[in-house]
Amino acid sequence: MQLYTETTDGSTIETKESALVWSYQYADPDFGSCQAKELLDHLESVLANEPVSVKSGQHIVEVKPQGVNKGIVAEHLLSTMREKGKLPDFVLCIGDDRSDEDMFEVILSARDSLSPVAEVFACTVGQKPSKAKYYLEDTTEIVRMLQGLANASEQAARNVPPASHRVVIADSK
Repeated sequence: MQLYTETTDGSTIETKESALVWSYQYADPDFGSCQAKELLDHLESVLANEPVSVKSGQHIVEVKPQGVNKGIVAEHLLSTMREKGKLPDFVLCIGDDRSDEDMFEVILSARDSLSPVAEVFACTVGQKPSKAKYYLEDTTEIVRMLQGLANASEQAARNVPPASHRVVIADSK
């Protein structure tokens, strides 16, 4: 990844808690995409016998331990709430690339971890094939939607005392 960062202006390496990510978001789009394909092939070959997964996403190539994904995190969050007797009645999950699909799948099939009256919204950023039912065009639309929810919540709070549990999962750069 370091070699590709040195040869691709505008690319970076980010060390996350559970992944190493090479990003080419600010690189020349054509060159960055070409470099990403080459890096992906190289890493898949070099790391074939290691307990890691190598994936490409929106302007990224990611290496992480096998069995770690956003779906597992969402599952853990919901099961922890269930164990504490706090079943959410509103879940909003926003993501912007393929790595978010596991998360969408979990929240859309998590009926036993939710209140019987739960409202679940899975939103992907940008129109593309996704398990998410809804889409928002960009981060500006995300902010606008969250402001609308905040306003509606404030109005509702004036009329009804809060007794519910909310979960909002957002992953959009």
